[in-house]
Amino acid sequence: MDLLQEHLVRARAIGGVFARSAAIPPWGLRLPGAIQLAVHAVVQGTAWLWVDGIGDPVELRPGDLAFVRGGPDHCIAHEPGAPCALPDEFRSLQPADEAALSDRASVFLCGAYRFAGDIGRGLVDALPSVLPLPANIDDPIHSVVALLSRELQHENPGRQTVLDRLLDVLVVFGLRAGLSRSTTPPAWFRGASDARLAPILEVIHAEPEKPWTVEELAKLGHMSRATFARTFQQVVGDSPMKYLTDWRMTLARDLLLTSEATLDEIAAQIGYGSVYAFATAFQRHHGQPPRRWQAAQAGVQRASVDH
Repeated sequence: MDLLQEHLVRARAIGGVFARSAAIPPWGLRLPGAIQLAVHAVVQGTAWLWVDGIGDPVELRPGDLAFVRGGPDHCIAHEPGAPCALPDEFRSLQPADEAALSDRASVFLCGAYRFAGDIGRGLVDALPSVLPLPANIDDPIHSVVALLSRELQHENPGRQTVLDRLLDVLVVFGLRAGLSRSTTPPAWFRGASDARLAPILEVIHAEPEKPWTVEELAKLGHMSRATFARTFQQVVGDSPMKYLTDWRMTLARDLLLTSEATLDEIAAQIGYGSVYAFATAFQRHHGQPPRRWQAAQAGVQRASVDH
């Protein structure tokens, strides 16, 4: 299994919504930064997209697409700096009949996507704040946008299932594009691009519970211990054992956030022989015991929902 697939399988998407809107200038829509991953595509007319306090506005023309990572609020409007309404108010200001709009109208799609747990959060955090994908880039992602737009125009049987699956595909294409274009991709993505290290990383990710040593991992790559350790450090940026520990801690955080597993079960799943060994490693890594960290994260999530 390739490493992006491994992350996607573990990431646990917990929901996505998509809507098609049409508006005549002046118009503006503000979307809260609590949206973990937003996607916007223009079908007709133009739109300007910007994130509060980050970078310059980006113009979107028909066929253009942009992903926006959660954080500050972001806006999409007929011109940069236009007043922007929150979603409920924006919908109340727009005409219900898209067919009645003039050629001056902008027609655009807005989607919101969320992952549960730490692995999905890591995928989104690897993206830039705004990832524009212009229509002139030859990418199958634009065909998915066309299908979404068509499906949103009609109330066909099974419509919601089609929209959910298309949004999943759209997000995967977006993640693939973002990681490929990134100047600072995550360590696992850098390693996966190296033919010598990719199969070793796949084994580490698939079987973190095994008591791996540098020697055993080097043998998998048909390298000497010294060559493997040096190559791994140069490509990935960490030693093999630190990378393994970081991956185990990522899995631990994910399980603490998304499951009811006991500390014994988590320890066994990620390669620690006892709860004590796991809790000691976790505290060394995060500065607090697993359950205290879990409680603190639950508080952060509640505050985010309330906001």
